[in-house]
Amino acid sequence: MKRTQSGMTLIGFVIVLGVVGLFAYVGMKLLPMYSEYYAVRQALKGLQSEPGIANRDPAKIQDLFFRRLYISYAENVKPENVDIKRIDNGWQMDVNYEVRKPIISNLDVVGKFSASEDLTNRGPD
Repeated sequence: MKRTQSGMTLIGFVIVLGVVGLFAYVGMKLLPMYSEYYAVRQALKGLQSEPGIANRDPAKIQDLFFRRLYISYAENVKPENVDIKRIDNGWQMDVNYEVRKPIISNLDVVGKFSASEDLTNRGPD
């Protein structure tokens, strides 16, 4: 009787291990970018629930926003990435920023993030 071997060769195992390692490495680069975006979204939602936020001036709103981001260690959002516009019943805050992380040699991964929130909570009258 002739028995044939089945299974993965050492070279096949090394190739699979390399592909899995590459995806894990890229995932480790992407996870902090999306974690920071989640922190930006949470800061905007926290501002929306702030009592009387619609009655504050834009400089104070921006200061409150960056204080919330400082707690979350979000470092890629700069003041020039924040735009506050007047709307009918309060303010609209837009945050648009880009994150670039090097992967291998001259290859980078670029994430463009955009978040917006209407700050209309006037608080107790």
